[in-house]
Amino acid sequence: MGGCVSGDLKGGKQAIGGVHGRPTMNNDAGYNEAIERFFRDRGQSPLFTPVELSLSASNLRNLDIISKSDPMAVLYVKKMDGTLEELGRTEVVLNCLNPTWIEKINVSYQFEIVQNLVFHVYDVDTKYHNMSVKALKLNEQDFLGEATCVLSEIVTKRNRSLTLNLRGKNGPGGSKNFGTLTVHAEESCLSRMAVEMKLRCSQLDNKDMFSKSDPFLRISRLTESGKYVPICKTGVINNNLNPVWRPLYLSMQQFGSKDNPLRIECFDFNSNGNHVLIGQLHKSVSELEKLHKDRSGANLVFPTHRGQEKVLKGQLFVDQFIGKEQFSFLDYISSGFELNFMVAIDFTASNGTPRNQDSLHYIDPSGRLNSYQKAIIEVGEVIQIYDSDSRFPAWGFGGRYGGTLSHCFNLNDTNAYEVEGVQGIMAAYANALHTVTLAGPTLFGPVINTAAQLAATSNDIAKYFVLLIITDGVLTDIQETMDALVRASDLPLSILIVGVGNADFKQMEVLDADDGRRLESSTGRVATRDIVQFVPMREVHSGQISAVQALLEELPHQFLTYNRSRNIKPLRS
Repeated sequence: MGGCVSGDLKGGKQAIGGVHGRPTMNNDAGYNEAIERFFRDRGQSPLFTPVELSLSASNLRNLDIISKSDPMAVLYVKKMDGTLEELGRTEVVLNCLNPTWIEKINVSYQFEIVQNLVFHVYDVDTKYHNMSVKALKLNEQDFLGEATCVLSEIVTKRNRSLTLNLRGKNGPGGSKNFGTLTVHAEESCLSRMAVEMKLRCSQLDNKDMFSKSDPFLRISRLTESGKYVPICKTGVINNNLNPVWRPLYLSMQQFGSKDNPLRIECFDFNSNGNHVLIGQLHKSVSELEKLHKDRSGANLVFPTHRGQEKVLKGQLFVDQFIGKEQFSFLDYISSGFELNFMVAIDFTASNGTPRNQDSLHYIDPSGRLNSYQKAIIEVGEVIQIYDSDSRFPAWGFGGRYGGTLSHCFNLNDTNAYEVEGVQGIMAAYANALHTVTLAGPTLFGPVINTAAQLAATSNDIAKYFVLLIITDGVLTDIQETMDALVRASDLPLSILIVGVGNADFKQMEVLDADDGRRLESSTGRVATRDIVQFVPMREVHSGQISAVQALLEELPHQFLTYNRSRNIKPLRS
């Protein structure tokens, strides 16, 4: 049965044209140009990905007597409190039960939250056809059906299309057929162009008294407001005046254009945060490319108090410059890549006896969740959509299991380490509280090594592993944990750590190398990349943004860093 599109219509009817009636947008779930400009002017990528949704329907109900229905679709996002907030409307397609709407609706995809979408389809009464779609009162139109889904369900499909059965407001409607609605998602991306550069410096000035400088680079770009804002930085090279940094990856979203001025600053790292400027220079991406082609260096300069610049003997070289197509997180996910979720739970005695109400492991008969349960659900409900078989490895550590102290035991009390879905984790956790005796000490090494073994032995290039560790205590094996993390940094693995209770979690912040200095093992090996993200659970409920959401925000970047560094491309169908 052929579809019909509004582009075939003639006349200046605003509700029908698909040009004048732009969709309404909101700051929470819809794309907002002002917000994107805010981030762009600060040299940052927004924490969302703008996505355009195209809608079509088949076999809609016919509510008109003489002709066919005149359908229009409306998109809502369901908020945390259950209320619906409108994101946009399509145009009206006249006299059609199989419409393909032209008007796209913009949505902001956020990996770290579950975005529940609700679609309503209406038959617009003929007397309103000269009105703008924004002005239409929906309670004056005939309801044709509704459909619901989660945004990530759409973007994880191979063709980014999802067909939903429409239903009545009170449910499926028995034998009554309301037709179907198909939703297709396209990423709104300015450009896929990116560059990979390998930078080094020679003969840097030494800023340390008893050793050599620990240099790193910070790159900033000039914004429309005339200010320089940071867009990226390298890692720190210890005790070296001729540093060679790992390849740096810059997208066009970050640098704007190849001719946009960039400021490249070289600092001597200090752990107190007071980094000392060694020197700087100004070059565009085009000029950096020319340095590479000419195999020449550019002298750093040091700004003086009178606005003058002192030319230094230290130079910057571009040893590698590769322009390449940039694939997004959604490119990988929609081509068949998956996130394999794993969880490890702390059963050390410092959590308190589970029977006591002040225990972090207390299961409230009223159904109120403890911090462990909240973390499992908040992280698990997001990631499970990206894991097709929903079979999750689940372990405990720091408890006596079968009378023996274990720092990595199967949570479900069997030889099988996997459980079925997030509810399977919840059930296995509740059951383990009756069979496992809380003990100690707190060791991460065994569970990290077990998760790393799964990631290392996977033959599927499209699988990326995510381990959630929930803990209440201070680590006893900090160096062993750091060694395990450095070894795992070469693997398709990210580790999310949630701290529960009121312990001092400063140790965890060392593992989460957000200060730019990568972890170093006991043998002196430096981590290939940062694979750890940590948040204390007590911050989850202070403020509007959940700390667990903040925990997940970094995951797409870690996923991309791994795949890009190995030149792994999305699967081709």
